[in-house]
Amino acid sequence: MEYKKNDMLTVTIEDMGHEGEGIGKVEGYTVFVKDALIGDTVKAKIMKAKKNYGYARLMEIVEASLDRVEPLCPCARQCGGCQIQALSYEKQLEYKENKIRNNLQRIGGFSLEELSMEPIIGMEEPFYYRNKAQFPVGTDKEGHLVTGFYAGRTHSIIQNRKCYLGVEVNEKILDAVMDYMEENHISAYDETSGKGLVRHILIRYGFTSKEIMVCLVVNGTKLPKVERLIEKLERIPGMTSISLNVNREKTNVILGREVKTLWGQEYITDKIGNVSYQISPLSFYQVNPVQTKKLYEKALEYADLKGNETVWDLYCGIGTISLFLAQKAKQVYGVEIVPAAIEDAQKNARLNGMENVEFFVGKAEEVLPGFYEDYARRYPGEHARADVIVVDPPRKGCEPSVLDTMVKMQPERIVYVSCDSATLARDLKILCERGYRVERCVGCDMFPQTVHTETICKLVRK
Repeated sequence: MEYKKNDMLTVTIEDMGHEGEGIGKVEGYTVFVKDALIGDTVKAKIMKAKKNYGYARLMEIVEASLDRVEPLCPCARQCGGCQIQALSYEKQLEYKENKIRNNLQRIGGFSLEELSMEPIIGMEEPFYYRNKAQFPVGTDKEGHLVTGFYAGRTHSIIQNRKCYLGVEVNEKILDAVMDYMEENHISAYDETSGKGLVRHILIRYGFTSKEIMVCLVVNGTKLPKVERLIEKLERIPGMTSISLNVNREKTNVILGREVKTLWGQEYITDKIGNVSYQISPLSFYQVNPVQTKKLYEKALEYADLKGNETVWDLYCGIGTISLFLAQKAKQVYGVEIVPAAIEDAQKNARLNGMENVEFFVGKAEEVLPGFYEDYARRYPGEHARADVIVVDPPRKGCEPSVLDTMVKMQPERIVYVSCDSATLARDLKILCERGYRVERCVGCDMFPQTVHTETICKLVRK
C-alpha cells in the first residue's frame, strides 16, 4: 500500500523511537506518530510521506494504551520540554532502559551477558526536580507580553508560568518579572527584528541551601527602573542573587559572556552529598540534584578508590565529579574547555578545602595527549599513567585522540558517564577492542517526563 500526504489511517503503536514518537505499521508501511504511545490505537494524518514510511500527526486516540496517564501539565503536548509525560513513570523507565540496552547491543555489538546491566535508577518524585530553568520572553499576536517554553522544534512561545518540572517558586518569580515589565513598559526581544530588550529569564535554585538566583538576559547593557524589579524580587524568600546578562548577538545562544550583579551575591551555593559548590549564571551544573547525587555516588562506587589513586576527570565542568572523587583519591586532575567553569572549579576546591585537585583549561582531546607527550619527553622511557579515568563528554561522545590516550595511559578502571547511549556504545566498542571490558552498566533517569537519560559504565582492563 502506498500512502501520500494528508491520508488518514488507523494504526496500533507497537514501539517508540528515540524522540518518544510512537511507531506502528499499516500493511507493511511504517508510521511515526508524535504523542502516540506503545499500546495506543490511533487515527493519524500523514504529514510527510516516503516510499516505505511516513510521519503522521495524532488526530484521535481510538483506544488508549493501558500505560497512558493524564499529564499533570495542561501544556504537555504543545510544549517541547516534556515528550513522554502521558506515559506512566514505570513505563518511562522501562522505555529508557530498553533504549540504552538496544543502543549498546546494536551499535556497540555487546551481548546481554557482557553488559551486566543493573536496574535503572529512577526517582521517587519525578516532578519539580529541575534546579535551573530558562524562560524565553516575547509577545503574542495581540502584542501582549508572554513567557513560557518553546513549542517542540519551534521558537513559538507557549504561554506557561507553571512548569511541573521546575521548582514551584519559579511561578512567583515569573509573575514578579512580568509585572515589572508590564508596569514599566519594558519591551521583549523580537528574534526576527533583533529589537526589544528582555530575551530570557534564567532562574537557579539551590535544593539544599534554598538560595535563589534570577538573571535577566537582555539585548542591552542595563534595565530601566531596575530598582522596581529588585523591590519585587527581594520579597521572595530565599532570593540571594539578581543579575543581568548581556547578549546583543543575533543568535540562538541564550547567554552572553558578560554578567552584571544588580543585587546580592554573584552566586548561589548548593551541596551534593558532602561537597559544596558555588554556582554563577554561567556555571554548568547538573539540573537534577537528587539524581545527580545518586549518579555521582555510583561513579564513586565504580571508580572503586582506595585512597592512593591518581584520577583524571575529563570534561569536568565546574568540578562537580572531580571534587566528589577527590574525597577518596590521592590526586585528581580535571580538564574542561570553558575557562569560567575552571575558575568555578578552583573556587569550589578551595571552598571545600581540597588541595589534591588540579584543573586544566583546554580541549580534552588536546590537554590529555599533550600531557602524555610532555611526560614522555621529560621522563625518557616512561609514560604517564592513571589509575582511574572518568569521562563525562558532551552528546557527541569522546574524540578519537582522547580514547587513544586513555588506552595508552592504561588505567585499571574507566568510568564513562554519558548523556547519549548511542555515542556511548560507539566509544565502548573502541575501548573494548583495545584491552577493556564492560563490567557494570546502569541508567540513571536525570530527566523524567523527557526522552533523555544518563548512563554510567564501569570498564576494567582485561
